[in-house]
Amino acid sequence: MRFIPQAELPAGVAYESHISRTGCVPTRENLHDFFNALVWLTYPRIKARLNALQAAEIDRNESSGGTSSRGRVRDAATIFDENAVLLVTPDQALIDALRAHRWTDAFLIHRDAFAGGGMVYLFGHALMEKLIAPYKAITGHMWVLPAVPPAGVASFTECQAWMDEEVASRLSPELATKDFSPLPVLGVPGWWRGQDVAFYRDTAVFRPARINRVSG
Repeated sequence: MRFIPQAELPAGVAYESHISRTGCVPTRENLHDFFNALVWLTYPRIKARLNALQAAEIDRNESSGGTSSRGRVRDAATIFDENAVLLVTPDQALIDALRAHRWTDAFLIHRDAFAGGGMVYLFGHALMEKLIAPYKAITGHMWVLPAVPPAGVASFTECQAWMDEEVASRLSPELATKDFSPLPVLGVPGWWRGQDVAFYRDTAVFRPARINRVSG
């Protein structure tokens, strides 16, 4: 895999297809693509897997003479690529609280679970770009890895390598937008100032769950 100027992407060739066929990532000189490159270097297996899912869907659509409709898998892969936040924890109570939008339970009652910073990881490069100028309402798409690093994985670099393999292995052609739930990232304990009860009761940011989502 290497990075090439955007101008080297052949006309009429899909970005994802070009990466899949050549290993070359068309890249512009801007923050968006800068963060994209950093994610490629940090999580190459996840990025390659997302690209493979995208390219396979493009090929399938073209071979069947389909329309330009992106479809479920491509939509989900794009959301993951652009805006995903990885939550790495076996704590089902915390996972349930976040998915049910019980924000004070998740971020205040379970606050100690976030100590040490080894639970929430940014992945989406568009999300990283937004955080250059942070504001309270920035929201990522949470994807849960219900596991913990195995014994012997101690350093941050080792943890990232483990996550890269583990998450990539779980990304299947069944990936769908329902696999995500919203996470206001500056609600993560320690990521923003003034995180008291009133902070999390701001329903313009920390919105209650829709009834049909909770029941489903």
